[in-house]
Amino acid sequence: MRLRLKLSDYLRILEHARAGLPNEACGLIAGRLEEDARQVEKVYTLNNPDACPEHFSIPPQAQLEAIRDMRSLGLVLLGSFHSHPNTPARPSDEDINLAYDPAASCCILSLAGAEPVLKCFRIERATRLVREESIELTPSSP
Repeated sequence: MRLRLKLSDYLRILEHARAGLPNEACGLIAGRLEEDARQVEKVYTLNNPDACPEHFSIPPQAQLEAIRDMRSLGLVLLGSFHSHPNTPARPSDEDINLAYDPAASCCILSLAGAEPVLKCFRIERATRLVREESIELTPSSP
């Protein structure tokens, strides 16, 4: 299974992450489940009330509003994204411990190097199994 992400959505995530520096930025991704891919249709950029470079949280009210919007658009929650301002794009111990849905995509954007790196994972907290999902960047709609 791979995650299909429009270039414009990737750029939105990148802009949100850079605007959140030096702290982690976060959000949700929604879309459609297809036979061979998870198609992202909408990115929800959310505030990180923790204002910390090592972790994030998503305010429950913001999450609820995003879920309501997804449902109104006929979309499903595919997962979340967050940035790692100073570390690689791989799940930290905290990311693994907080991964409650093994079906959700966990996208991590690292800003630690000269170029940003986006990776996506499926995490099974109980077994601590981390599987990387491929990301397919697609052209943005006109």
